[in-house]
Amino acid sequence: MSTGSSWLAANPSKRWAELFFLAYSPFWIGWALCILVPFQLYEHLDAWGYLLVGLAAALPCVVVPLLLPNKADEAKPWYDWFWVKANVWVAIFGFIGNYFWTHYFFNLLGAAYTLPSHRLNGIPLVMFLMTHAYFLFYHALANLVLRRVEAHLCHAPLATRKLARALAVFLLAYATAFMETLTISHFPYYTFVDRSKMYSVGSLFYAIYFFVSFPMFMRLDETPQGRRWSLREVCLDALAAGMLVTLLLDVWRITVGGIVDSPAAAAGLQWAVEVQG
Repeated sequence: MSTGSSWLAANPSKRWAELFFLAYSPFWIGWALCILVPFQLYEHLDAWGYLLVGLAAALPCVVVPLLLPNKADEAKPWYDWFWVKANVWVAIFGFIGNYFWTHYFFNLLGAAYTLPSHRLNGIPLVMFLMTHAYFLFYHALANLVLRRVEAHLCHAPLATRKLARALAVFLLAYATAFMETLTISHFPYYTFVDRSKMYSVGSLFYAIYFFVSFPMFMRLDETPQGRRWSLREVCLDALAAGMLVTLLLDVWRITVGGIVDSPAAAAGLQWAVEVQG
């Protein structure tokens, strides 16, 4: 396997989808982090404005592939296109993350959303949409890195390959969580009681999402000669990933607890019954 091809998926449909997500992401990340936040344009947004920002980031992940069909998917039904599977998997995983896990951020990490927004279970709807765009980028990039690590060590002993893969997942997950927290630090309407603890310990908590999701998402249609995943299997896999992360986060809650002084940190499952205002 050549060095160049070892980064890319052998499945043409998956390769096209990953390259699309990677090529598209700089556009929306660029206007969000280089225009919207530095020029404080968010100060002019109301709840509908934030919703439009979220739609502008997430919708192209679906609309653009529809308008730019690729040769790899020409002879396949729509439910067998990898970009469809990727969107479905990330949509399910991201919805679970926002609807449930963000309440761990409220209770254990001292986080709060104060932006004007339409909300679902106390979470701004814009975050569901932004998460979708972010997570497609994260997982496409992680696929390339993990694939390269595995290709580089393809002749190493099995134990070495497993250890290297686990270390790569850990580093990728923590770096992803830390960088996201750092890049949104200048957005004043997503706040933390103790931002320095959030950067260090809180990023490790957030990385739990990706400890699970990076290797699970990587498996989708990855084996060149293997059977392609059905859309039903993709949905079940995303739900399984969501349940596993939920269990791990709750293990953190009952063992480590909160990183800030908060009555909710020592309480029961407040994230399930308490809506953050």
